[in-house]
Amino acid sequence: MKPVVLIVEDDQLMSDSLIKVLSGEGLNPLAAGTGGEAKKILESTVIHLILLDINLPDMDGLDLLKVVEETEPDIPVLVMTAYTDVTVAVNAMKKGATDYIQKPFELDELKVIVHKALENSRLKSELTTLKRSRKTEHTEIIGKSQKVKDLKKLISVVAETPRTPVLVVGESGTGKELVAAAIHQASDRKNFPLVKINVSAIPENLLESEFFGYKRGAFTDAKESKKGLFELANNGTLFLDEVGEMQHSLQPKLLRFLETQTFNPIGGIKEIKVDVRVIAATNQDLSQLVSEGRFRDDLYYRLKVMVIEVPSLRERREDISELIDLFLAMVNKELRKNVKSVSKEAKTILMNYKWPGNIRELKNVIERAVIISQSDTLNVENLPMELIKGEQVPQKGNFKKISEMEQDYIKKVLSFTTGNKSEAAKILGISRSTLFEKIKRYNLN
Repeated sequence: MKPVVLIVEDDQLMSDSLIKVLSGEGLNPLAAGTGGEAKKILESTVIHLILLDINLPDMDGLDLLKVVEETEPDIPVLVMTAYTDVTVAVNAMKKGATDYIQKPFELDELKVIVHKALENSRLKSELTTLKRSRKTEHTEIIGKSQKVKDLKKLISVVAETPRTPVLVVGESGTGKELVAAAIHQASDRKNFPLVKINVSAIPENLLESEFFGYKRGAFTDAKESKKGLFELANNGTLFLDEVGEMQHSLQPKLLRFLETQTFNPIGGIKEIKVDVRVIAATNQDLSQLVSEGRFRDDLYYRLKVMVIEVPSLRERREDISELIDLFLAMVNKELRKNVKSVSKEAKTILMNYKWPGNIRELKNVIERAVIISQSDTLNVENLPMELIKGEQVPQKGNFKKISEMEQDYIKKVLSFTTGNKSEAAKILGISRSTLFEKIKRYNLN
């Protein structure tokens, strides 16, 4: 997973010297003696930096720079020139070169420039990755239950494998994305991108170009080349959420990538090779999808080399209290509130609820409760109606009727939204018509 540096230099002695120096810097240098050779390497290999000599035997170095800018604009290019070619070097900078160095140069000077260019390029790539992925709310898997301990142990074991595909399975809201992030952070790939994509959120006709990218002119609107997620994730991890929703026509291409670590951009002629670990996640039974003909069996068996099952929240109830504290702190910070605790009665309901939406539902409930809370303690009346329905909750030695609690809850939400019934219905999790019925029933007008 070393950064790859392409040296475009026709002087064999200079090229060999640069290879030796860059290898000693922990980099992976490749050499091309002509512009034509450089083009072939660029078409088939992911390059992180180019050292470009202006004077090439088969073409002008500036012409090759133009090709790079048109096809791979994210690759930094360092131009090497003679002392007499300062004007040419400045012209190269105007045309997209990252920096230039004049021959003969000190090797220490070259090392500094190369590492600086690579670091700037890495930061730029990470920014692009962040824009394409959702940040998780927290990076630690919370809980001391045996289920969570076993999960963490398995994550540690899986993280040690170099590029074995991982299939993360579990109900919706259990934290499958968090497991993928934990594997990435515990692996040798942690200093490279973690690229995330929800397969079900991308239209079918765009998914292939999102995966593999495309070359300029590949179709009508392809005015510039675009890197796909597999290339952006090079040396890192690609997380495919809801992989069971992947269109059948794209599944063999994913299978081929898993087996060869190569792909063809749309409109590309030559294959590109990368080093990427794929972590797929699903809340569906893939074996059932296979039997229904909706998921390829060969892809299924390739993905399930290593399976991680994420437990539901009802399987790890002893972790609920710790999760409540975490989400309370997070929501307080986000909303600038100061809710310090949860009442005993409210916590009893939270601990006993079945949580069909798992951790995600718990976080949403805490957030909603904090929004409408008027004190520094979350009480039963701050909880959604679906949680307290059917419960008998002791208050001051008596049992309060659910209808009264529901009435109090609706009144608090309406007060919070200053009478805006549409907003109140959203917070309550019911339709406007249902809200109007309850307002009428409880004479809340």
